[in-house]
Amino acid sequence: MALQVPLEIGFDNIDRSAWAEDEIRTRVAKLEKLYDRLVSCRVRVAQRATNSNGTIPPVVHIELGIPGRPDIVVSHEPDHLQRKFQAPDLHNAIHEAFRIAEDRLAEFKTRREDRSRTKDGHHDAENQFLGQVAELTPEEDFGFLMTNEGGLLYFHRNSMLSGDFDALQRGDEVYYVEHMGDTGPTASKVRVRGQD
Repeated sequence: MALQVPLEIGFDNIDRSAWAEDEIRTRVAKLEKLYDRLVSCRVRVAQRATNSNGTIPPVVHIELGIPGRPDIVVSHEPDHLQRKFQAPDLHNAIHEAFRIAEDRLAEFKTRREDRSRTKDGHHDAENQFLGQVAELTPEEDFGFLMTNEGGLLYFHRNSMLSGDFDALQRGDEVYYVEHMGDTGPTASKVRVRGQD
């Protein structure tokens, strides 16, 4: 599926170059193959700073639009490239930004596939996440887990696979599978760490 919004490529304080545009188009095509639901991609190449010997590389800023999610944004300061390469140039800047974009998109795609596999009832150890008990309401048989990303996930007493719901304490570490419920993501197959 092609991008729904035409690819935008912009150059700020740096000459537009045909090879750079070709390279960006090639790398965006690779991103589209990696994740076919990509709807938009904006790439800005900006020379934010210069020095007398011209060794400060440009910044390549990438924004990837995905339906129903915040954009994936990749942009890092020139010092990242200067630490990694002896004499970083535009080619290094493009390559590095798109390498990071590919990694982030692949990670997003994997998480999304894990979530939909879980929704279909198929799961394996790869889908498990480690979180901790954040809140408990034992009298109403539910609580909330804190995810690694800092979000809260609802879970029910009946979601427990191992461990005793009534013995849970705030801060207890648990493994769980994220499941897409009617009202959004919830935690299912909750197991208290170390009680398998």
